Amino acid sequence: MFSGDLAAHRWSDMEIAAFLMACAAFMTPEETLWLTQGMVKAGRTLSWNRGIVVDKHCIGGVPGNRTTLIVAPIVAAHGLIMPKTSSRAITSPAGTADTMEVLAKVDLSEAEMREVVETCGACVAWGGRVELSPADDVLISVERPLSMDTPEQMVASIISKKVAAGSTHLVLDVPVGPTTKVRDRRQALKLKKLFEYVADRMGLTMQVLITDALEPIGRGVGPVLEARDVMAVLENRPDAPVDLREKSIRLAGQVLEFDPALRGGAGEKRARELLESGAAAAKMDQIRKAQGPSPIANALGDLVHEVRAEASGHVEAIDCLRIAHVARLAGAPTDPGAGIEILRRTGDAVAAGQPIYRIYGSERSDFGFAVEASGENSGVRIA
Repeated sequence: MFSGDLAAHRWSDMEIAAFLMACAAFMTPEETLWLTQGMVKAGRTLSWNRGIVVDKHCIGGVPGNRTTLIVAPIVAAHGLIMPKTSSRAITSPAGTADTMEVLAKVDLSEAEMREVVETCGACVAWGGRVELSPADDVLISVERPLSMDTPEQMVASIISKKVAAGSTHLVLDVPVGPTTKVRDRRQALKLKKLFEYVADRMGLTMQVLITDALEPIGRGVGPVLEARDVMAVLENRPDAPVDLREKSIRLAGQVLEFDPALRGGAGEKRARELLESGAAAAKMDQIRKAQGPSPIANALGDLVHEVRAEASGHVEAIDCLRIAHVARLAGAPTDPGAGIEILRRTGDAVAAGQPIYRIYGSERSDFGFAVEASGENSGVRIA
């Protein structure tokens, strides 16, 4: 009843915000399960008539962690099906759907989504259009301006969307780092158990990976910049970000391990072969053509500011939260061309006055706020 009322927009934003705050403080695992079940029932569910339907998801919190757009074509090139439905950004500078929209249309109807999956083996579509767990979309619309992302609501949101999309097997990435959503391993294990509890009772086979997240992944933060990194990895360019490449291979390998025909432990090797041979890039080209051309501009913002090191030394740490905050102030993801290009990584030597990252934007007011914030605290600590 509650989820149905949400989907029918019978609750005001103020009432929804109060509910979310109550969830953050008092929600039990059983209540999280009940919410998940209700959210699935309140919307449409898809069926693919396949024994194994795979998916991969990251809980977020790490700027530039756009592995899904690399994992999906690798998995489809192998022969598994992956009907990926993604949300837009809630608290980050870019969600998977925001970045994919730079490359192709993501606003697909159910019929269009089915055609892409049947033709290509995978899609990367915005879940809001096909009304999968619509109650979750209503909650997200309130969470986004409040920058709320509670663990219980996160679990209900992710599991309900996967079950509604017809997924049977899921690899979940839980990044852990001092400036991410999950700060330590203890917190990660607690979240892992909650995910497993709900997934088991929803009939979803899940593999949870706890990964290190000490700094942003890749070089770009923001839709256009992140799409550029994704294509560099898929096209095996020599300048492609190694961290994004290797993490994507690892995650794709875990997804491929769901294939009964693949020998145990061979998933990562198979994923690397598909990427290095160009099969994954060809599959991504096929998916993009099937989904249709992007409806948005894919150019970087024409306003550029370089943030420079104030002292010589080496990069000791990069604050994920601060980098994401500055990128959002610059206009991402609403402005696809806004964001941050990271020029130095943790451990890199840097001289005073050298650029450590660039800020891009299109709107002078947003861009000005981002430049001002980076001056107050760049998010990069030099030792």
